[in-house]
Amino acid sequence: MRTDISSRARTHSRAAAGSLVVVAALAALTACSTSSGSGSGSDKAATSGSADSGKGGAGKVLHVVAAENFWGSVAQQLGGSHADVKSIISNPNADPHDYEPTAADGRTVASAQYTIVNGIGYDAWADKLLSANPGSGRTDLKVGDLVGLKPGGNPHRWYSPDDVHKVIEKITGDYKKLDPADAAYFDAQKKTYEEQTLAPYNKLVGDIKAKYAGTPIGASESIVTPLADGLGLKMLTPESFLDAISEGTDPTAKDKSAIDAQIKNKQIKVYVYNSQNSTPDVAAQVKAAKAAGMPVATVTETLTPAGASFQDWQVRQLTDIEKALALATGKQ
Repeated sequence: MRTDISSRARTHSRAAAGSLVVVAALAALTACSTSSGSGSGSDKAATSGSADSGKGGAGKVLHVVAAENFWGSVAQQLGGSHADVKSIISNPNADPHDYEPTAADGRTVASAQYTIVNGIGYDAWADKLLSANPGSGRTDLKVGDLVGLKPGGNPHRWYSPDDVHKVIEKITGDYKKLDPADAAYFDAQKKTYEEQTLAPYNKLVGDIKAKYAGTPIGASESIVTPLADGLGLKMLTPESFLDAISEGTDPTAKDKSAIDAQIKNKQIKVYVYNSQNSTPDVAAQVKAAKAAGMPVATVTETLTPAGASFQDWQVRQLTDIEKALALATGKQ
């Protein structure tokens, strides 16, 4: 569980990941490169609320691998019956920062026609896995490159509504290049996904921004920042604290004191925390916020529960945030 990861353990784990990925990759290269990895889960189940928009012309099925299941869910729904998407990170208890790829992951990547990794320093293990398992004619999408962010920027782009739509556009375009015969099918899938499947998500984003823009909030880590930006909320938690918790390092006493004062003086209206990474410092802040009568909302880093679709997961979290903001501000 991520709640048990100390900063020292996380640092050690990341170092181990760099070496173990090479072992996994070498093992993968000796195996049959046409089989799908047994360690990767299909995203067929994570398509709640999305429908297949029609039959394609050629009957081709693209083999797609996503490093994380939040992008995998989107990719599967855009691909419909013409894509078979495997997500390497599919367990809610797995930490994407520290994942150690397996030989099965290497086989899965080696046979992929299209891959999606987050980038921006979030899943460096995936970059190593791709380079160790080159595929003939494979197309690779790195979300960080798409949105113009390099390592050191905020990597949690699946929490940015604008960036989610950029990824949708890019995946659809890449599918059409890989399978031109089914271009009309992919266009129909995209239209259905954006206008129907994501309608509740889009509505919540718009409603929250219209009603609560400028409302000051606090948060446990930087995963909340892109969402706050997308919703027009004002993040008051020091960025250095948000980054420290996200990266598994110790926050400064100055930052902790600043947040304690924000909660005590009710400078923030709502506190949002990542329940998959609740450190002692975060737990203390959640306790203090509740004691002060401040609404607390939660988010998670990956799809929760396992098998949930991207949109169902996000709508549930946005609904909770909207309720917290309504309670805090009195605006309905």
